[in-house]
Amino acid sequence: MKIATWAGFSQRGSVRAGLGTVLLAAALVSSACGFRLQGHTPLPEAIRTPYVQTTDRQSEFVQSLRRALLTSGAHPVERKDKASAVVSIIRDEVVRRTLSVSASNQPNEYELTYTVRVSVTAGDKELLPPTDISNVRSFSFNEQVLLAKGHEETILRQDMAHDLADMVMRRLASL
Repeated sequence: MKIATWAGFSQRGSVRAGLGTVLLAAALVSSACGFRLQGHTPLPEAIRTPYVQTTDRQSEFVQSLRRALLTSGAHPVERKDKASAVVSIIRDEVVRRTLSVSASNQPNEYELTYTVRVSVTAGDKELLPPTDISNVRSFSFNEQVLLAKGHEETILRQDMAHDLADMVMRRLASL
């Protein structure tokens, strides 16, 4: 099979070159509009070595925030005096509320509200005043599949903590 050529280029080669040009143009347009892959939030210099101050270092939110800080190139420190900024987790709580009940007075649906209150200081300068950030999700409940529903609630809590950490990271990036 003979491929037609024009000025030394084959049609197949020009199609590849055209596809490459389209992909390059798409990459340039998406980067020009501020598009970034999720999880890669560049932080200002003042927050590159943060200390995370909290009463519960093992909470789902704090663990998600630490992972997000590391992913963004920050180097969290273990001592407050070595930090360029202090990220204070003032409040970190999950509240479960019954949304609906069956005719036999058994819960059918719950609502989870995960709320964190965060502030950021650098030395004696307040970069972010105490700010409440919340995430709300609901899920159905069936007593006959209790173990599965308990696992679903755990996964929802982890997912909500991850979303809240992303929200905090966007705020930190805008400082």
